[in-house]
Amino acid sequence: MTPETRLAAIGTYSSTSADGVYTVAVDSETGSIELLDSAVAGPDPTFVAPHPNGEYLYAAVREEGEGVIKVFGVNRDTGVLREVNAAQSGAFSPCHCSVDSTGRFLFVAHYFGGAISMLPIDDDGTIESPTTVVNHRGSSVHDERQNSPHPHSITPGPDDQFVYVADLGTDQIITYRIDRDQRTLERCAETNVEPGSGPRHIAFGPNGDQLYVINELDSTVTRFDRRSDGSLVAQVTVSTLPNEFYGQNKSAEIAVHPSGRYVFASNRGQDAIVTFAIDDGRLERVDVSSSGGEWPWHFAVDPNGDFLFAANRYSDDVTGFRIDGETGSLVPTGEHVSIPEPVCFQWL
Repeated sequence: MTPETRLAAIGTYSSTSADGVYTVAVDSETGSIELLDSAVAGPDPTFVAPHPNGEYLYAAVREEGEGVIKVFGVNRDTGVLREVNAAQSGAFSPCHCSVDSTGRFLFVAHYFGGAISMLPIDDDGTIESPTTVVNHRGSSVHDERQNSPHPHSITPGPDDQFVYVADLGTDQIITYRIDRDQRTLERCAETNVEPGSGPRHIAFGPNGDQLYVINELDSTVTRFDRRSDGSLVAQVTVSTLPNEFYGQNKSAEIAVHPSGRYVFASNRGQDAIVTFAIDDGRLERVDVSSSGGEWPWHFAVDPNGDFLFAANRYSDDVTGFRIDGETGSLVPTGEHVSIPEPVCFQWL
């Protein structure tokens, strides 16, 4: 690896015996992307999360019955993956996982299992069994998608005091306080969103005072102000779609540019990445770009804010874009890598 190269990992939908987790190298100057390695993780290792030191990768695997978290060591020079251990996730169907900035805890959201869990991480990057499993309760107005809880993501706050859970099934953002000594999660706040909106993923602004939620079912983004006690206050909601769009759409991922000037959101159906400018707390749609493929399930902005890579599940590719720092618009780089059903892209 050269100093200009960044490593990233990709999670996919895959069969039990097929390669499901991949590593790639990205040139931080040109945006070129190269496949490095892949590994079998089990059925549908759809979401992956890196350890803060970049030497370990955690994959949420949908085994029959209780889910499993697989831990891979990552060779920083070659991108080669090696499985180092695994643990049950605490509930059925894990769909999202994250690691706090200290590297001490892994948090898991279980969509069909209706629960969240907390797993301690040892000094060698391996994980222990869950010390906390919390079952959600409730429902909302959508007949098919909201007749039970569906925690879709669990995201640590910038101060590592709280985790924020987007529950698509109950139309809530639920805040839990992290008790590091007891290794537990304590529910301390809940924020209702518009009925039928279906909150999915969460992103924070650079200063941590603003929280942005992508709502899958009604294709909107909501901005919240975040209080010191972990509670949220909604400020504005905007559509990710133009008025003239009449097709089916499910919004998926959200990210904030490192400058704090832009928010990006993906639309599956429109197959686009939308750019919003952040202007005195308001969100103004300033650009809509094709995702370069079909059904952009996930995307990530590189740490310098120069590039965005979109994981297009149904066209089996990850596609690169250069971000215009002055306008927030996306320009295709022409770089892409072919990977079966990619649905998560994470920097290592």
